[in-house]
Amino acid sequence: MALTALDPRTALVVIDLQRGIAGAPTQPYGGPEVVARSAELADAFRARNLPVVLVRVTFAQDGSDRVPGRTEHQAPARSYPEGWDVIVDELSGHPGDIHVTKRNWGAFHGTDLDVQLRRRGVTQIVLTGIATSIGVESTARAAYEHGYHVAVATDAVADLSAEAHAGSVERIFPRLGETGTTAEILQLLAKTHG
Repeated sequence: MALTALDPRTALVVIDLQRGIAGAPTQPYGGPEVVARSAELADAFRARNLPVVLVRVTFAQDGSDRVPGRTEHQAPARSYPEGWDVIVDELSGHPGDIHVTKRNWGAFHGTDLDVQLRRRGVTQIVLTGIATSIGVESTARAAYEHGYHVAVATDAVADLSAEAHAGSVERIFPRLGETGTTAEILQLLAKTHG
């Protein structure tokens, strides 16, 4: 187990587990597996009065608030169906959860995530969600740069590409923090937080 500790004020940060993303075909775990493991972690964090942050991504229908930078691979212009950006039912409905809306890959830039965490004395985050190499990795990088201890639940993240997922889990996350499975995180949570 590479995950060595959970700080007294650790938050669970769930990335983009919303209707229009959690249903996409992902690897090496399907969306339902990622959602179920994230929900299990969220229940355990809530039971210990530790913060749960639900992050969603959304855009204006006309795309006017999308990141404007020039890239070699442009996502095709598209309209989004009604409700695509709603957090999945398995994670929603808990009034104490923190909700963050982003309009880019990472959950820190352009949001109040850092303020929300610091107000609660959070020093570590555990990340889950989709996609491993995009939203999760971007958030992990920013969390590291903001001085948080970072942990990633490796079986509660998935990507559109197994290769991209493996690259993040094997090469990037160990340089930004620690990794562990959902079961390992739950075991450490029970040991250190009762």
